[in-house]
Amino acid sequence: MIALMYQVKRTSRSEFVPIRNLNYHVWTWGEPSPGVATLVLVHGWMDVAASYQFVVDAFSNAFMQGRHVIAPDWRGYGLTKGAPVDNYWFPDYMADLDFLLDHYAPDMQVDLVGHSMGGNVAMHYAGVRPQRIRRLVNLEGFGGPASSPDQAPARYATWMDELKKLQRGELALHAYDSAAGVARRLSRTNPRLARDKAGLDKANWLATQWARENTSGQWEIQGDAAHKIVNAQLSRVDETLELYKCIGMPLLAVEASDSALASWWKGKFTLTQYHERLQTVRDCRIAVVQDAGHMLHHDQPEQVARLLEDFLTPA
Repeated sequence: MIALMYQVKRTSRSEFVPIRNLNYHVWTWGEPSPGVATLVLVHGWMDVAASYQFVVDAFSNAFMQGRHVIAPDWRGYGLTKGAPVDNYWFPDYMADLDFLLDHYAPDMQVDLVGHSMGGNVAMHYAGVRPQRIRRLVNLEGFGGPASSPDQAPARYATWMDELKKLQRGELALHAYDSAAGVARRLSRTNPRLARDKAGLDKANWLATQWARENTSGQWEIQGDAAHKIVNAQLSRVDETLELYKCIGMPLLAVEASDSALASWWKGKFTLTQYHERLQTVRDCRIAVVQDAGHMLHHDQPEQVARLLEDFLTPA
């Protein structure tokens, strides 16, 4: 039993929406109001929508007045069960988002915020459906290094090899004896959660959202192991830049002061190169969240909330 737990300030509602043969789970806060854009928060790889609770709690009452906020669990994450597949395709996230906006905001633009993988989805979606987005925020959704056609044979081979590993159970997600074990795992990944009581409280609360207890008493991560399969097709920077050119709404690109971009790609893709890509977007500003790592919405939700409020509140 976990003794210390983060105290939620704004209670969410849990909803399920039928989307593309899936029962999509969505957390919602507030109610729709005429003239106030719905705020859509989309999470990253191996995360869950509940991760945004800390930021929602940090919003001011003035900002939340009359505002509807939604955060879906992507397919195969959280409480959204994936289809019976053995790998996932990036375009499906964009299509899922399109259907979700049809449901929640069919006749008005939304404000869209995405973190990490969700930031990449949001950037691509905004280039495909610019008319649906009022303002766009990308939290550390950097993309990746440029690819070349000669990498395709090895990539397809890796994809097929990993599919076989999944079938053999070699890519299964680790299960934990308790929610406290999950919290320790989260704290190892993000040491800032372990450095003070407030961070530990967040880790303990996140553990109960990130994982669920099964009938054997084990705590299982709420993510499909098939997400670990590499994409079969290479990411093409030329296509990405064409999408960025079509982003007509204002963009706020938010980075963490201690981002892991350099350690991820080891020189193959740099922050400077990412900034060069952002120059393709017509109206882009960059902000940095201090004393934060990649999970900046966990580390510094108050800073993130202030940035969002300043950017999303009409002048």
